Amino acid sequence: MNPMLRIDNLSGGYYKEDVLKGVSLEINQGDFMGIIGPNGSGKTTLLRFATRVLSPRSGKIYFKGSDIFHMPLKEFCRRVAFVSQDISTNFSFTVMEIVTMGRIPHLKRLQFETKRDIEIAERSLSLTDTLSLKDKLVDELSAGERQRVIIARALAQEPELLLLDEPTAHLDIGHQIQILDLLKKLNRDNQVTIAMILHDLNLAANYSNRIALMDRGSIFKEGSAAEVLTYQNIEAVYKTIVLVNENPVTHGPNVLLVPGRENNGH
Repeated sequence: MNPMLRIDNLSGGYYKEDVLKGVSLEINQGDFMGIIGPNGSGKTTLLRFATRVLSPRSGKIYFKGSDIFHMPLKEFCRRVAFVSQDISTNFSFTVMEIVTMGRIPHLKRLQFETKRDIEIAERSLSLTDTLSLKDKLVDELSAGERQRVIIARALAQEPELLLLDEPTAHLDIGHQIQILDLLKKLNRDNQVTIAMILHDLNLAANYSNRIALMDRGSIFKEGSAAEVLTYQNIEAVYKTIVLVNENPVTHGPNVLLVPGRENNGH
């Protein structure tokens, strides 16, 4: 099977420093891929290359066999959507205005939204359970509501591939599960392929069918949660002692932190 997104021997970064060093990774159609690793390992930089924000010094990125840097930008944005960590907005738009911005790649220059564009925006709001908020100003929303609205805007692009940079950052545990359950449903029911950066290893284990563990600008290990989230891999990359047992509900790996000796009285 040809991968939806293929990253081939990618190197590059900012100014003269290569943050990524020879990264190769494949995301297949239907995947829900978790991208994990310590701070500074290159996770966000990888997504910046995959969304054409950065250009690589060497290597290629292919979307369904086409070099993404040779694709017309509008075509690329119709097929790949990105949700960043930053969910702030500089202007006081309504929720509906924010979500219809996702239709821009489908519009001609100076064209107004059609009835179909509005219907797609409303469907995206319904999928993220935010339709009741459509007339509210986005800066009046809670962090969880705002995150769902930003995901709705990405869905309004009708992407085949959705890339997310820590969509659960700054959310409490209830909103984290709500967002991840939503993404899993979109992956399962709407055939949206997802690749997502996560810090929480147990959330990555519970929601991802494949995980890429990054370390110092390279892929340290890639595979299923059981293959990647071993205590040996985690200790090697995160430099901390953990126990890994079986989650009694999902039967996947469950990572337990081991407090340092100074914390347990020894």
